[in-house]
Amino acid sequence: MDLGVFGTGVMGQNHVRLYSGMKNVDSVRVYDINKDAAQRVADQNDAIASDSPEDLLRRVDAVSICVPTPHHLDIAKMAIAHEVHMLIEKPICQTVKQARELNECTSPELIVGVGHIERFNPIVSEIKKIIRKPLFIDARRHNPTSSRITGTSVVEDLMIHDVDVMAHLFDRSDCEVISRGTPDVCSALLTFGDVPVSLSASRKSSKKIRSIYIEEEDLTIEGDFMSQEVTVYRRPETYESNNERYVQENVIEKVLVNRVEPLNRELQVFVDCVREGRPFPISQKEATMNLEICERIARCFSAVQSTGRAPQKRQQEADPASHSRRRVQNGYGGLPRPSQGVVHRPMGYHGSGGADVQGPATASARDPPTTFHQNFES
Repeated sequence: MDLGVFGTGVMGQNHVRLYSGMKNVDSVRVYDINKDAAQRVADQNDAIASDSPEDLLRRVDAVSICVPTPHHLDIAKMAIAHEVHMLIEKPICQTVKQARELNECTSPELIVGVGHIERFNPIVSEIKKIIRKPLFIDARRHNPTSSRITGTSVVEDLMIHDVDVMAHLFDRSDCEVISRGTPDVCSALLTFGDVPVSLSASRKSSKKIRSIYIEEEDLTIEGDFMSQEVTVYRRPETYESNNERYVQENVIEKVLVNRVEPLNRELQVFVDCVREGRPFPISQKEATMNLEICERIARCFSAVQSTGRAPQKRQQEADPASHSRRRVQNGYGGLPRPSQGVVHRPMGYHGSGGADVQGPATASARDPPTTFHQNFES
């Protein structure tokens, strides 16, 4: 099979590298508007640089489209005209309107997939096996400032990964959205049915974070997309009192994940789908629905840009005098009453910096449960 790659940015280079190392790929061709960059990437990976998009499309069976998002639709239409199967890097297009236009002109005979890479991260399938009835989910995806050009906001660039994961776990059609932010930093509260899902994404962070935190009635799950680690905290069955202090006994399970490079897994699945004539796991329809949710989240940007400020708070929140009156009325200076018994605890798991993990595969299993004790003031 002959593969082609459009674009020699960060993702394009990775696609060329991985395709070139696959035994079931005969040749790899690459095209970029920057001919020198295309030739350099081709030389580094024993690939062939094409002089034009048409030349590449005439010589391959399938392509990866890794150009900036505003050009996805045009390149995809060219691939369709040449009857070439394609894998489009996320998001599928710059707008939902463009995505629908692409969907309408795609032949059912073509294999078309969209590269939502985290769907191929092994922790997603492990978490899906564990969860039963989530009460709350928090996902964080923060990046240091990058000069990488994407043509998209932080929602379509980063948050869309977690949108796809949540939509994979729940029903996309049953989603409510509240959001606040800027094109570089955004926070959103999604509700799938009765499950609140908090998402945050940033391109201004000093620390790289890729984490997910899930609470259920009897357990808590923490996952790190970079280290590919999943930890389950089981709710204690008993509480013991000891000298006016109670002891909580918890069980921690460390899930051993079969670690892989998600992009390599994604590309191998795409190649297999083309060879076998079966659909890619992330369809155009799913990718379009992900983009629809992202557009709803990103509407908060236009509200800020049109008024120059965030949406106004409720009057009682904006009025300092009313806040003072509440503080006097409750008699505790605005603090919770002692009888409320407030307990503070961290709401999320912060992953450490790093890249996709590569290494020898290990059998998926769980370590023996570890028991520990915690003392709390009664």
